[in-house]
Order: sequence, then structure tokens, then C-alpha cells
Amino acid sequence: MAWPHLLSPQVGRPTLSPQTAVPATSQFHAKDRPRVVRGVVASPTVELPPFSDFLDEHRGTVYRFLTAAVGPHEADDCFQDTFLAALRAYPRLTDPTRLDRWILRIASRKAIDHHRAVGRRAVPSGRVPERVAAAAGQPELDGELQAAVASLPPKQRVAVVHRHVLDRSYADVAEVMGISEEAARANVYQGLKSLRQLMTES
Repeated sequence: MAWPHLLSPQVGRPTLSPQTAVPATSQFHAKDRPRVVRGVVASPTVELPPFSDFLDEHRGTVYRFLTAAVGPHEADDCFQDTFLAALRAYPRLTDPTRLDRWILRIASRKAIDHHRAVGRRAVPSGRVPERVAAAAGQPELDGELQAAVASLPPKQRVAVVHRHVLDRSYADVAEVMGISEEAARANVYQGLKSLRQLMTES
């Protein structure tokens, strides 16, 4: 399956593609770097793979997560923001064994931030769409299920997608969301409970 272009040019925003060289660390200020997952920074003797290789390995999983978590129409922007944040932080990382959880944690924060931003700028309309269309060339969730997932609170939505779309363990869900395993289980449980109720009523 061909994934969409990593980034499209936008005024005032840097662009990135799989062929983009990794900028030198000095080009980024410390204040611009996102937080990193505990445990990723390790021995300085460990060599990270080139960022382009890291991108190729994880882009599919991240895009799949974001398509389910924020919807196909918003996934591209969140995908761009996720990997730009990763690009800025990448020179600081020295442990290649936890990169999958590290990039998913960044993607999770971007998804949750997106949900909150949408909630703040939402404009009431006379009709709620019943179906969310999938982006061209991307797998489509059942329309009713996609709409139900989209109605969940941000953390429940992200937790459910990690657990049941990406098939991550509860320990992994907790790590990538920066919460306890108990909280991860609670978010998944409450999210599934709401989904069952919504699907039964539809």
C-alpha cells in the first residue's frame, strides 16, 4: 500500500520527506525539542539508525494509528507534526531499542492535542455527519464504528486505538501515553463500554 506524501509544503512550516537529510543538532534550539520517553536516552556509545531508516520503519504504524485516532482527513497534518517533532529530538536519543514506543508517544500527544484543539474551535452545526470517509488509498473503518470512535474522549480514543487497532499490550499503551497501566486499562475499558453502547443504539 502506498502511503501519502510525508509532508506537503506549507507557508511558514518546514517540510520533510523520506529523502530529507537529518539536520545538524545545532540547527535546533533546546526549547524547540519535545519531551522524550523515559528510558530512550541511554549510553552515548549506542548508535542510532539514520533518521530516514527510522522513518521508513515506523511511518506505516504511525500513520495507521493516526488515521484511526484522528480520522483520515486529519491524519496527514498530525503525521507531519509527529515526525517534525521526532526529527528535532532525534539527535538527543542514544537507545535504538525503544524507538517504536517513543514515536508512538509523540503521535499520541499530537492526537490528544488535536482532539482538544478541535473541541475548542468547534462550531455547532445543524447535523452531525453519520459517516467519516476514508482517505483515498487508505483502509476504511466501518463508517458507524469510525464515527463512534471519533466521539470518545481523547484519552479513551487513543487508548482504544493503541490496544485494539495496533494490538499493543497494556504496558505499551501505558508507556506511550505516559500514564499508569491501571489508567491505561481504565481508559480502554471505558472506551469500549461507550463504543458498545453507541453501536447498540445506532
